[in-house]
Amino acid sequence: MLDKLSLMGSGPKVITERLILRPPRISDWEKWSDVRAESRDFLVPWEPVWTMDSLTKASFRARLRRYARDVKDDMGQAFFLIDRESEDIIGGITLGNIRRGVAQTGTLGYWTGKRYARKGYMFEALCGLIPVLFSEFGLRRIEAACLPSNIPSSRLLEKVGFSKEGLAREYLCINGVWHDHSLYALLRTDRIAP
Repeated sequence: MLDKLSLMGSGPKVITERLILRPPRISDWEKWSDVRAESRDFLVPWEPVWTMDSLTKASFRARLRRYARDVKDDMGQAFFLIDRESEDIIGGITLGNIRRGVAQTGTLGYWTGKRYARKGYMFEALCGLIPVLFSEFGLRRIEAACLPSNIPSSRLLEKVGFSKEGLAREYLCINGVWHDHSLYALLRTDRIAP
């Protein structure tokens, strides 16, 4: 089990061939805001409603406080994907809804900036991060969900090693509408793509 982590981006760090995965820090706001702003039309169909102030520094601080609360309560951990050469923020992965006791399960969410999409970054990030989530977070099962129409996300999860387990009706509210989602899971004993 990980020690309780602070708001300022402390926590596990994973290094892959092209990326550094680490918790967000307040100093990330400008790069995060830039990549999200330029990717807005690309991301909106797959995410909860964006508020008018969603890219402000105040909103980012609130997001970091929420992440810190999740860490403190052993409910989750957020990671930014940082390009090792340019130090640009490419995207993010959030482990949330950690359930302990008899479950030992968490749920993954992820996003990629438009200009970085379909270049293998998220595949690389998930393959690097998932073993850490199993070992350091003590999970035995990781779940993910995506809209059935989001074929790239479905293919990504299957390529990583997730198995499709079914369809959850009106599972999440995306862009203001309740949508069915395809449910995926990966067990600690499953093979993860190399």
